[in-house]
Amino acid sequence: MKNLPAKIVGTVINTRERGATAVEYGIMVALIAAVIITVVTLLGTQIQAQFQTVLDGIS
Repeated sequence: MKNLPAKIVGTVINTRERGATAVEYGIMVALIAAVIITVVTLLGTQIQAQFQTVLDGIS
């Protein structure tokens, strides 16, 4: 019975840490998505130009 308050406090702290971890993972996923979108946008334009050069050379 003496450990009951400690268990309750430990549960509350553990829940808060889980919530903070979820937020951190969400931020990391958002940053990774932003980097992927930026890279695909930049490389997509360059790759399209290369394909157009090849197509112009064929015709």
